[in-house]
Amino acid sequence: MRRWRAGGLCRSKARLDGKTVLITGANTGIGKETAVDMAKRGARVILACRDMGRANKAAEEVRKRSGNGNVVVKMLDLTSLRSVRALAKDVHQTEDRLDILINNAGIMMCPQWKTEDGFEMQLGVNHLGHFLLTNLLLELLKKSAPSRIVNVSSLAHETGKIHFDDINLEKNYDTLVSYRQSKLANVLFTRELATRLKGTGVTTYALHPGLIHTELGRHFFPSLPLWKRILFMPLYFVVKTPWQGAQTTIYCAVDESLKNTSGLYYSDCALKEAAPQARDDAAARRLWDLSASMVGLA
Repeated sequence: MRRWRAGGLCRSKARLDGKTVLITGANTGIGKETAVDMAKRGARVILACRDMGRANKAAEEVRKRSGNGNVVVKMLDLTSLRSVRALAKDVHQTEDRLDILINNAGIMMCPQWKTEDGFEMQLGVNHLGHFLLTNLLLELLKKSAPSRIVNVSSLAHETGKIHFDDINLEKNYDTLVSYRQSKLANVLFTRELATRLKGTGVTTYALHPGLIHTELGRHFFPSLPLWKRILFMPLYFVVKTPWQGAQTTIYCAVDESLKNTSGLYYSDCALKEAAPQARDDAAARRLWDLSASMVGLA
């Protein structure tokens, strides 16, 4: 059952020598496993993380497991647009190229918290922070083309809705509604980004990594009543490991068969049709314009 639940594996042997990969939230979970894989392929790997202590420990582990010493840590707090801009400036000043950007970091079903800039936390971290970071790094990605942008979304997008009239859910906050909205935003962002980047050599991918045993559920499971936690316990025996959960991210980042595709959605290392609301081009454009306004992009 565990092997069946693990889904597909990335079989690509593509090398990344001389290339640079930036991964957000790479100090734990599937982000760290993705970093190990990228480093094994010979890439220069940048771990963009909020907790520098944990990030430095993770970087040392990535170096040891991959045999690649070209692994660096940079500060990124996605709850702060100031921090996002600082990282982008740092990358432009210190890096000659950026071949793969993996927007992996995320938060799931937290209380009704606000970011430093006043955004609802899940929307701010899962979508707006990555939206701004990606836009600020686009010129470097174009310069390094062919290059890729990989956005880690979720199956939760299938029941999501963008609340354009109350994007921060201030009128009626619900942890699950917020999470679903942010994951739908990831897929719509990927779709609109592909349209805007057509002909540049930069391609985009959204994905569902699967049900994984990571720290992402740290706000969700403790909030459940005891009887629900008991019902969820059998899932621990069939959920993916972080290594298994990273496979679709890796697939989207390196697989040669995807080099001429862009803006699509993947699961278990295979193309999957996104939900109808995630294929709404008008909604994708509207979300882009709203997001750009919120983060202060011209």
